Amino acid sequence: MKTPFDILKRPLVTEKTAYQSSKLHQYVFEVDGNATKVDVKDAVEKAFNVHVQNVNIINVPAKRGRRARSRRVAIRNSEYKKAIVTLNAEDRIAMFEGVEE
Repeated sequence: MKTPFDILKRPLVTEKTAYQSSKLHQYVFEVDGNATKVDVKDAVEKAFNVHVQNVNIINVPAKRGRRARSRRVAIRNSEYKKAIVTLNAEDRIAMFEGVEE
């Protein structure tokens, strides 16, 4: 059996996810490639002691980029799966909130 942190690989913190967490009560995680919505919901509820309303899962495709000096060498970023988790309005995950007073 997998632990919640085997399913939730890492939180994704960007400007967009900061807005989502503060205004929309949505938190974004990179998850295991075989994880389902039910797995993600159970993992978030067990790990952070919150109530999950909704889970959306997105398969992010691999991207190709170029190295700065040699324009011919293509670098490939691997694909991953991310989950957008919507919580109740009264619940929150503290690690996304930043510094608290």
